[in-house]
Amino acid sequence: MAKHPVVVYGASGYTGMLIMDWLIDQNIPFTAVARNAKRTKEMMEQRVVRLESARYEIIEAEHNVESLTNAFRGAKVVCNTVGPFSNFGLVAVEAALKAGCHHLDPAGEQAYIRKVRDEFGEQFRQAGLLVSSSNAYMYTYSEIAAELALETPGVDSLQTAALCRGARGAGAGVSVGSTATIFEGYRQESFYLWENQLMAHAPDASFEIIDPSFTQPVFSLPWGGTSLPIYFEHDARVRSCISSVGFYDNDAMRMVHALGKKWEAEYKHLPREQQDAVLKQIVDSTTPSMPPRERTTIHRTVDFAIGRGQLAAVRATVHGITPYIATGAIHAAAALKLLDGDTAKVGFASGSKAFGHRYLLGFLEQRGLARATVTQL
Repeated sequence: MAKHPVVVYGASGYTGMLIMDWLIDQNIPFTAVARNAKRTKEMMEQRVVRLESARYEIIEAEHNVESLTNAFRGAKVVCNTVGPFSNFGLVAVEAALKAGCHHLDPAGEQAYIRKVRDEFGEQFRQAGLLVSSSNAYMYTYSEIAAELALETPGVDSLQTAALCRGARGAGAGVSVGSTATIFEGYRQESFYLWENQLMAHAPDASFEIIDPSFTQPVFSLPWGGTSLPIYFEHDARVRSCISSVGFYDNDAMRMVHALGKKWEAEYKHLPREQQDAVLKQIVDSTTPSMPPRERTTIHRTVDFAIGRGQLAAVRATVHGITPYIATGAIHAAAALKLLDGDTAKVGFASGSKAFGHRYLLGFLEQRGLARATVTQL
């Protein structure tokens, strides 16, 4: 049973430790939950900033509903970082519900998010609890840009892109968990929203994003479709939403695209156990270890949304740095609101809809993590 108000599940992972950094920064006591307490303690002592000033505990728990329910009970908010979420996420969602906790995660996997919405959204609403996915740089920044664009009257269609720069080379600057999630996406369909209907991307879909921030096009992918088409699917303001993700390192993105085509041609119809082995080999070869902490001089991002209507046209851009560190900040910002009982939505909702995109943007801007601009076109 947790004795602190916030639980970080997956505490020995890269993102989990960054969330703990920000909880400490905001003076929020937390319970770290993981399978191996000894290893988690060692990792936290190496990687979590200002740990010596934190109020925290570590609890061991197996990844099943009963064990996690016991570990979460007593807390108010669960920050779940254990992915790929298509494989592991629903167990923690169910445990959070049974423990009476709000549930936050950074997932952008459409299949998982739709299951959370359809299987748990109403149950969380009836319990007066929030279940919110995609609380992470890659989706929150793009959604903030989309919400800024929607402030222009008449906008009803969105095109968004998340463009990231990190250390060069395949897997460089990407966590092991994120890499596993990226390649796990080969097994899932990805969708965009078109005229109020979800439409499947072609398996080999790609985009050449031309942005004034760059001198050359950025090769981008649907990235599983991202969470935005799901969050805007039943939003009366939005008819269409197409989202993509690109890294400044076009070679790395083309490698991911080529592996996706190879999956379709050679691995798609294999038994799941054989697919698991293929995915493990890909992850191990591209991201063998946890990356170092991000540097503000290297890890930079540009997220934008182009909003269109019959006559309206607007571009909202969010420039940012250190996306994984920003993900930790987003979770801390959400936890502060939930601990205060200050949320506009319960049940299934994005962070922007639950807490307000202006609140999240302000939290990030005040800490030097983001800067937004809006231009009428």
